Amino acid sequence: MSYCVHCGVELDSTASFCPLCHTPVLDPGQPVDTVSPPPFPTRRGEVPPVSKWELALLLSAMLASVAVCCGILNFFFVPQRTWSLYISGACLMLWLWFVPPLLLRGMPMLVRLLVDVLAVAVYVLLIAVDLNGMDWYVPLALPIILWGGACAFFLGALLGGGRRSILTSVTLVIGTIGVFLVGLEIFIDRVVLGRWEPGWSLVVLTVCVALIIPLVVVRRVPSLREEVRRRFHM
Repeated sequence: MSYCVHCGVELDSTASFCPLCHTPVLDPGQPVDTVSPPPFPTRRGEVPPVSKWELALLLSAMLASVAVCCGILNFFFVPQRTWSLYISGACLMLWLWFVPPLLLRGMPMLVRLLVDVLAVAVYVLLIAVDLNGMDWYVPLALPIILWGGACAFFLGALLGGGRRSILTSVTLVIGTIGVFLVGLEIFIDRVVLGRWEPGWSLVVLTVCVALIIPLVVVRRVPSLREEVRRRFHM
């Protein structure tokens, strides 16, 4: 049995170099065994990456087949209700969420967010068509979807680039949630009551502000910030 002259690891008779430090094996008294199979592979194997176009085609085919099959079942068995619109809308929404970002890696955040908001709006629109609910879709559902997209874009623009600390990110997320809920109550009250009556959203916003204040204090005071980072491993 041979040993590596550099690191001392035990060598197999088929080894022409040390598997640990790659030092060549030069032993005149024991030539390298080129007949027996080596105990480990000498070449590194790599799994080839999956083609983005093939994966996108597979996802598209799966979602399209689900939508078509549900549409056929709906047409032949339950023609009184267009329940397949829910499935088709969900498939379209999932396709818009996953396939375009997969094919377009450099898609700007604004474009990706617009696609996501459009997917949700189309899905809710299909539900409104099935339930004859265009009277609530236009004045209520669509503004809420657009308002949520605007809040998400604002949050993404502030957090973009990954330069924000965890404390700053948590502060921005809490504040955005509070503002979104205030807008949500405004839209609901205007449709249901015809006016805005401040209520539960202000309670939530107050709680969000109460959580934000100590986070801002911790963020501004270096000693507190370092203590939080050390205790919570941030």
